[in-house]
Formats: sequence, structure tokens, C-alpha cells
Amino acid sequence: MTDNDKAAAILEIHALKARYFRTMDMKDWAGLQATFAPDLIADFRAASGEWNEAMLIHGAAAYVAQLAPMLQQVCTVHHGHMPEIRIETETEASGIWAMEDKLWVEEGAPLPFRWMHGYGHYHERYVRLADGWRIKEIRLTRLRVDAG
Repeated sequence: MTDNDKAAAILEIHALKARYFRTMDMKDWAGLQATFAPDLIADFRAASGEWNEAMLIHGAAAYVAQLAPMLQQVCTVHHGHMPEIRIETETEASGIWAMEDKLWVEEGAPLPFRWMHGYGHYHERYVRLADGWRIKEIRLTRLRVDAG
């Protein structure tokens, strides 16, 4: 790959992650699922501040099917910052994104808190499919979680 090809791939991955955040916050579940490779590995076991083995999910459809009812009654705001993207081959890349999220939970939602403000990093692997870059692996680590 040329340097220009790598720069173009990095911009495409930036746009992919922007779609991830937007579709998550807008509860566009089909759009969110489209940001992932079908064989996604989603590791959110440490995402809430407490280890939850049930949050290691294989498959994009399975991940979104588990996530959607959990967040349906939650206002979320996700921000990604300072991406470190490494293009490894023409079809593979990796990245780390600093992140911050805020959640406001409506009455009756299945979450054990009313609000949350989290800080951490997304660790990701990307794959270029026939229709563009997709998130192949996603893991969230936390630096801090404030909740009440």
C-alpha cells in the first residue's frame, strides 16, 4: 500500500467509528450492525466497571440483539477521541480510541444504575470487506466509571 492508500484507509476507519457512535446513540440498530463484520468479537466484559462474562459476544447480529433491549430506554452520548490507527495490510488494521460516554437511564430500564459517566479506551481490529471497512473485534477498557 502506498502512503496515500494508508491515509485514505485511516480516513475511512475514522468515518466508520463515527457511524458506530452515531448509530449507537440514535438507536439505529441496523446501522450499528452494519459497522461490524458479521463474525464480530465484542468484548465488553469490563465495560461497566464490574467484570461480566456474559458481555463477551460472538457475531454482529448476536451483539446488537443483546445490546438493543439493554439501551432502548437509555439516552446515550458517546465520544471518541485521539485515534491511533495502524494499517497492517490492505485488508486489516487495528486501532485504539480514547472514549467517554454518558448514560441517562429511564425508569424500568434493565440497567443497575440511573446514570453513568465512563472514560476509557476502545481497542479494535478492522477488516476491509467488499463494501468497505468494518469493525472485526471491539474491546472496551475503562479508566474510570462514575455511576449513581
